[in-house]
Amino acid sequence: MDRIIRASQQQSLISTHKVLRNTYFLLGLTLAFSAVTATLSTVFALPSPGFILMLVGFYGLMFLTYRLANSPAGILAAFAFTGFLGYCLGPILNSFLTAGMGDVIAMALGGTALVFFCCSAYVLTTRRDMSFLGGMMMAGFVVLLVAVIANIFLQLPALHLAISALFILFSAGAILWETSNIIHGGETNYIRATVSLYVSLYNIFVSLLSLLGFANKE
Repeated sequence: MDRIIRASQQQSLISTHKVLRNTYFLLGLTLAFSAVTATLSTVFALPSPGFILMLVGFYGLMFLTYRLANSPAGILAAFAFTGFLGYCLGPILNSFLTAGMGDVIAMALGGTALVFFCCSAYVLTTRRDMSFLGGMMMAGFVVLLVAVIANIFLQLPALHLAISALFILFSAGAILWETSNIIHGGETNYIRATVSLYVSLYNIFVSLLSLLGFANKE
């Protein structure tokens, strides 16, 4: 019986390592592809898709990716999703470059990488179960949603900065939670895990751009 239990635990550990390895590999590829589409969008000064089209593309492609996550087509959907978000970054990056704030983009990239490395390293080294963050993240999502909707009508700079800061905290928590979920066997699909981590990185980068850009203007 003990031998069977040990064999089962070893098989579970191998499966977890495989999911983690595939997640980071696909995340690296999608980030590279997103960087390419963002660069092309910036170089050719492609127009912004607009708020409504971006929301439709974001949630539509995310739903498609999750729907196809258990098939090879899910990988193509993940690239379509991350490529679209890369394209949406182009006009934002263009506005910073035009304003002579290329250093802000570099700092935002560095800050995003630092947050991801610290959060991932913490969970991977301590192997702490971060499932307790689930309830807090749900509450945080509701607060962020209400704040975003409110600022559509209020257009308050202070509220916009507060939302950006909250997005960074929320996304850092999402990285902790998702990484923990993978290593403890809660997430067994590397495509879904990749999309979750990518969205967190995207939100951190855009939020840092907003905060650093405001500070640079000041």
